[in-house]
Amino acid sequence: MSLRRTLGTRDITLFAIASIVGPRWIATAAHAGPGSILLWIVAAILFAVPLAIATAALTVRHPHAGGIYIWTRHDFGPWHGFLSFWLYWMGTIVWFPGAAMFYLGAAAGIAGPFGAHLAQNRTILIGGSLVLIWVALAANMFGVKSGQRLADIGAAGSWLLALLFGVSALVFQRHHAPVTQFRLVPDFSWNTVSFLSTIAFAMCGIELLGLMGAEIRDPKRSLPRAAWIASIFNTLYYAGATAAVLVLLRPDQVSELQGLTQAGTAASMALAAPWLPPFIAVLVCSTAVGQFGTLGSSNARLPFAAGVHGLMPRAFGRIHPTWNTPHVSILTIGALASVLLIVMQFGDSVRAAYDTIVSLMVIVSFLPYVYLFGSAWKCGHQWTAASGMAVTLLAIICSTVPPGGVENVWIFEGKLALGTAAFVASAWLVYRRRAADSSPNVISPG
Repeated sequence: MSLRRTLGTRDITLFAIASIVGPRWIATAAHAGPGSILLWIVAAILFAVPLAIATAALTVRHPHAGGIYIWTRHDFGPWHGFLSFWLYWMGTIVWFPGAAMFYLGAAAGIAGPFGAHLAQNRTILIGGSLVLIWVALAANMFGVKSGQRLADIGAAGSWLLALLFGVSALVFQRHHAPVTQFRLVPDFSWNTVSFLSTIAFAMCGIELLGLMGAEIRDPKRSLPRAAWIASIFNTLYYAGATAAVLVLLRPDQVSELQGLTQAGTAASMALAAPWLPPFIAVLVCSTAVGQFGTLGSSNARLPFAAGVHGLMPRAFGRIHPTWNTPHVSILTIGALASVLLIVMQFGDSVRAAYDTIVSLMVIVSFLPYVYLFGSAWKCGHQWTAASGMAVTLLAIICSTVPPGGVENVWIFEGKLALGTAAFVASAWLVYRRRAADSSPNVISPG
């Protein structure tokens, strides 16, 4: 049984928007100051657009499920294909716990004093986060179309959230001067260097369309359109929403963890609308569910493709006879993300653990882009590959610089080094074991 080509241009455009847009990064950008608005535009030109061009070209060249795994395997060999798959997959799994806690905590904080109290209760926060993750993954496991509805809701929620912040900023500006003095030149310091990697990471996601290559109708026509539309819309979203928040709040008033709560409260005051914070809380949750669904569903295609090639247990390569989805892969993502969500609560403060998770997520997630842009170079897109590769390497380097909230630098760096080494080593061990038991077309590393 094969995957069905059911996704058209509209479907994959909304899918890409829901995958890329993350309201959590608005607070991070606003905290860094108005210079981040220029950085959003630069990141779009030097990274998001090259990534979109590379993704469209490589998906048309390889219109199969698996995306970056298939591309890397074809151009650099089975071991490198498996390593890129493993790191990309693990990077997404690391993303889930931090994102779930951020969105649920933000939604609870916006909802009012009682919600803010609930956001401090780790038991409730973990339980609610697990519900968000599993609701989104279950919808995608029951069929591509049901998952697409969540993606549509997530995309709509993200844009409505930005629109509310924008309207609030305009109303506020009619009666008051902007709280922030806008200077578009970024203010760099050691405490903000790691933010550069966050800007680049926030622009990622368009490559997820490649993972759905076997389910896209007419990818040669649909993919370039969807990639360009999503890239433009997402750049406008990030730059506009960041500017709106900075009209309402000064950078030092915006917390990276509670920024959406603070912006929601400021918007409520600007519009004299006490009903607004609970409504924004609903939008934040809808955005989270949309992102969880799109990322979980698309990334499930990675172990599915590896399972077909014998590099993962054969169960990963199975399609559910009724739902026509790689259900084993989706269930595995949910299980691993749930375990990480619980484990990350031990041994550290919430802020330090969050900063470490974000930096580790960036490193692990960006390493596969080295292969992606390498494949784009081989595909004939040299300038695109060079620009994307340069930003990729810069993002990895910047993510190793401790942010301002980290007190013990050695613990921070040690966690990053051990975490990255553990992911690479686990890929090596799994690959060697599977390669020894698989068909002759799977060769061992090196």
